[in-house]
Amino acid sequence: MSTSRHTELANHAWSVADLLRGDYKQSDYGKVILPFTVLRRLECVLAPTRDKVRETAERFQGQDDVDIDRFLVRAAGHSFYNVSGYTLKSIAADPAQTAKHLQQYIGAFSPNAQAVLHRYEFPQHIRRLSDANLLYQVVARFADLDLQPATVDNHQMGYVFEELIRRFAEQSNETAGEHFTPREVIELMVNLLIAPDDDALSVPGVVRTVMDPACGTGGMLSAAEEHITKLNKSAKVKVYGQELNPESWAICRSDMMIKGQDPENIKFGNSFSDDGHRNERFDYLLANPPFGVEWKKVKDAIEDEYERLGDSGRFGAGLPRINDGSLLFLQHMISKMKPVTDDGKGGSRVAIVFNGSPLFTGAAESGESRIRRWILENDWLEGIVALPDQLFYNTGISTYFWILTNRKLPDHRGKVILLDAREHFAKMRKSLGDKRKYLTGEQIAEITRLYTAALQVADDPEHPLHAKVKVFANEDFGYRRITVERPLKLRFEVTEETFTRVRESKPIGRAVDVEAFVTALKPLMGRSWGTKRAAWDAARQAMAEAGVLWPSGAPFQKAMREVLGVRDPDGEVQMVKGEPEPDTELRDYENVPLHEDVDEYLRREVIPHVPDAWIDHDKTKIGYEIPFTRHFYVYKPPRPLAEIDAELKTLEAEIQALLGEVTR
Repeated sequence: MSTSRHTELANHAWSVADLLRGDYKQSDYGKVILPFTVLRRLECVLAPTRDKVRETAERFQGQDDVDIDRFLVRAAGHSFYNVSGYTLKSIAADPAQTAKHLQQYIGAFSPNAQAVLHRYEFPQHIRRLSDANLLYQVVARFADLDLQPATVDNHQMGYVFEELIRRFAEQSNETAGEHFTPREVIELMVNLLIAPDDDALSVPGVVRTVMDPACGTGGMLSAAEEHITKLNKSAKVKVYGQELNPESWAICRSDMMIKGQDPENIKFGNSFSDDGHRNERFDYLLANPPFGVEWKKVKDAIEDEYERLGDSGRFGAGLPRINDGSLLFLQHMISKMKPVTDDGKGGSRVAIVFNGSPLFTGAAESGESRIRRWILENDWLEGIVALPDQLFYNTGISTYFWILTNRKLPDHRGKVILLDAREHFAKMRKSLGDKRKYLTGEQIAEITRLYTAALQVADDPEHPLHAKVKVFANEDFGYRRITVERPLKLRFEVTEETFTRVRESKPIGRAVDVEAFVTALKPLMGRSWGTKRAAWDAARQAMAEAGVLWPSGAPFQKAMREVLGVRDPDGEVQMVKGEPEPDTELRDYENVPLHEDVDEYLRREVIPHVPDAWIDHDKTKIGYEIPFTRHFYVYKPPRPLAEIDAELKTLEAEIQALLGEVTR
């Protein structure tokens, strides 16, 4: 079928918008058009076996002990059926009874088809259209839409339906990003996911499974299926998904029904708390989960699995902060990778869209850092591709593709590709929400070539895009977070401030009469000592002369140091069990690359500036982060002052000229 024919059929369906205008908001047109398109397609698909299904239903009527559903599915030749004698054309012929007959028609579908239509809230829209005297006109318009399989096969019908989904998403672009990923972004993502497997996918009769745990309207699943079948028309692609949004789920499931996929593979619900594909494994996994969405609603279920199952569950590597569940999606997907067999077969590839947060959020040994460490130490991360900003409908931020696999090619093992594609974009003539840029077909092809040849490009300084590709060893992203201590150095003195601190000290208040203690110390006012022993001797003598006993016990000793001691770089080093006591106010932290010796780092980077520093090795933590932007940063020197000054003078002259015109 030609592109013009796809557009013609989509235009026919979308022409119903002319009827809806005024009674429906523009952003709600799709809520009527999409389910009616699904209904008409199902009707056309079932037309050849309609009589056989009705005969089967009549034959088994009243036989409650028979699994009639199994016989009706067999009679229909599809995974769904309808046992009524209605058609949209016959319903439209009786305007007075349109709503009644249409409800009966929907009620005669198999439960799986009814579930889809109900998720569209179709019965409510039937009543709304009926109240507006529009229902019979809408039904009549769709009754004339030719969607018979002989005219429009499943693959072609998919194009028509995707065109309608795209229009619906554009009309409601304020929320489009929640369930719709731009088509060109999906195309690039699928290319990067599948490109290394082109040879394997060309084998006749090859079977592949594809899964999206946040499938939205199913655009990624459709694109993956299309990509594989383009490579090999005889390939069998089975798609699986799960979606939380009812409307998006209905769109995806009906799209799968329309294309001849098994709609039962599209599950409804939350992938975290109600995994619809438990214990299943897939060849390819891809997703564009919501950015920065908290997981508080499923916190109990996730924490229970984490604590109860540990590494044998999905989230054993760690839990990210509650306000961003992105890395939970990635762990969920990794849990569904096929294992690699001893002969090197099996395995899976994963692609996911993230914002910048999962690259670096979380300090060493935080949940996020532990997840990154788990991924890198298992050598699953193949590459990360930075995309242009303003590419999505509901956000203008920069985004990244993460590509993972548990069957890396030999020359990729132990390595991670970073590809900077932020300058590969074209400006849109008209923005759609926050989307102001798009990827052209040529740019998609170039990025794909660049990624697949990344190792060669990184090794070739003469390559025109050499600066856009970098290759690192897995451990390059790891670091030790060391705690650098410096000794606590104090001098000791008695001032007016000392008396204030004495009165505020609870340990001193519990040990002595505070006012008597203050009176005893007043003769020492203005005196200073270089050592704690000298200060203590003077304080003891003053207290003895005032008849105040010197309390025993560590709390009083510690409190005395707090009220008399003052930090001084030239003061006495305080000791604890023969070792210098660290000064918490001077404590510092350094991130040292994993491949570097921390003691050598201290000698080189710290000791020249603070010779008395040391590392507290008991506090050392391992962390992992991927500072993508830092690796591609290019220093740009500031412009010469003369150039800036000349520009300011030019602007000043322009402003003066404009002011002159205003005051005339």
